[in-house]
Amino acid sequence: MSPPPPPTWLQLSFSLLLGSFCIALEPAEQGRSATDALNVLLIIADDLRPSLGCYGDKLVRSPNIDQLASHSILFQNAFAQQAVCAPSRVSFLTSRRPDTTRLYDFNSYWRVHSGNFSTIPQYFKENGYVTMSVGKVFHPGISSNHSDDYPYSWSFPPYHPSSEKYENTKTCKGQDGKLHANLLCPVDVADVPERTLPDKQSTEEAIRLLEKMKTSVSPFFLAVGYHKPHIPFRYPKEFQKLYPLENITLAPDPHVPDGLPPVAYNPWMDIREREDVQALNISIPYGPIPEDFQRKIRQSYFASVSYLDTQVGHLLSALDDFDLAHNTIIAFTSDHGWALGEHGEWAKYSNFDVTTRVPLMFYVPGRTASLPAAGEKLFPYQDPFDPVSELMDAGRRTEDLVELVSLFPTLAGLAGLPVPPRCPIPSFHVELCREGQNLQKHLQLHDLEEDPYLFGNPRESIAYSQYPRPADFPQWNSDKPSLKDIKVMGYSIRTIDYRYTVWVGFNPSEFLANFSDIHAGELYFVDSDPLQDHNVYNDSQHGGLPRSLKP
Repeated sequence: MSPPPPPTWLQLSFSLLLGSFCIALEPAEQGRSATDALNVLLIIADDLRPSLGCYGDKLVRSPNIDQLASHSILFQNAFAQQAVCAPSRVSFLTSRRPDTTRLYDFNSYWRVHSGNFSTIPQYFKENGYVTMSVGKVFHPGISSNHSDDYPYSWSFPPYHPSSEKYENTKTCKGQDGKLHANLLCPVDVADVPERTLPDKQSTEEAIRLLEKMKTSVSPFFLAVGYHKPHIPFRYPKEFQKLYPLENITLAPDPHVPDGLPPVAYNPWMDIREREDVQALNISIPYGPIPEDFQRKIRQSYFASVSYLDTQVGHLLSALDDFDLAHNTIIAFTSDHGWALGEHGEWAKYSNFDVTTRVPLMFYVPGRTASLPAAGEKLFPYQDPFDPVSELMDAGRRTEDLVELVSLFPTLAGLAGLPVPPRCPIPSFHVELCREGQNLQKHLQLHDLEEDPYLFGNPRESIAYSQYPRPADFPQWNSDKPSLKDIKVMGYSIRTIDYRYTVWVGFNPSEFLANFSDIHAGELYFVDSDPLQDHNVYNDSQHGGLPRSLKP
């Protein structure tokens, strides 16, 4: 086998490329006065890949999110920095990469463990905004100090729906008529505890807060975090009707690729722990799920997306009702994607596009869409069960690769606040800075009447992701290793042409990656291998690397 690329180049490549976003300071923009400040509504889905109509999915019915996209700028290639909940959320809410937050698991609070970094809502709060959190925004638990980072980030304690405590309990009626803790959990809402579901409660609370804030003198920053389509797939059972099983296809590449390094494989242990999956008696780590059950998983994921879409629709319709659409920025995204059988994998926990790529769109009044006229509704509720509802095209879109760490500077700039400076290296001592780019330039290139595709050079854009592993081969804690157990880190560079990943030794006590200790590599060319099934890393040594990867 050919030797790996020179360690000195790898060390420099990742340190320089990762640092390229964090060197120069950007001049602050002129702030707005309190009277004309724009409000911000940040909507965060959980485990949502871009399986939406506005991203070209012909099966999924998502008319309300599609309607938002029709008035927004939509990023076709947005990527999370780590495909697991707590590290991703802390990363994009602070605009720091996981190697800066030092959070790769769920078990530490960045302000104590890494640095007293400012967050998006904290920055808005310090600039005169009333900041409010509904549902799952920060990941609950130690990673947000058991308080969702209150009082730093929020003007008053965050709201969590009372019914979320039932999400992982035995509330799923099985074929035996008994209640189970299943993966697949379509329910009759009238029969579940409290006769409601968490995302319904979050929508109701968010609408209540919008109504309260419509007459407020102070601008608001409202973050609404929805649980779905996170597992278990617990959703109103009527949404199954949108996706008859006979219409559900399998993933186009449902088998583990021959050239996939074992360290890169995600054994989806949390899926295996559900009672209905346990009953299938699937071998670990590579045993495939039976095809009929694969279809049921995909059906329930898509049904959960449509259920999520209705909640987004009710929320945005209320924004219209309260006459807030003309002065409220709306950002919609997810913490990461989710594999639906691609590469023989399920869930997240990898560096593949299906787990790192996320939906990302921004609605900015008067910029991405004309201001609504008096009495006009930009976001009338769309019923996904209405067979005559039309697929709406995204208003404006760009193919440039962008990262979730760019959310912080972009929202600050769009709201007219000074954009935080780029972070120095290292930045553990700096409370306010950002490792993401300001994406405002994408809203300034064209008039609304011109071509909706933004021209530029997408080959100049790069997105970085990473994932930790406890060993070179799949084991029980490969998906979610605790910090002390991390032995290997996979660093991934995604460009418009390729995805390149190198798995290197990692010292969890020093938080240091050893780029001279290469465990495995992956290289996929997007044009010829869009599903990333053919790893040509071992074929690419000594002259075969892409030009931008050559030393």
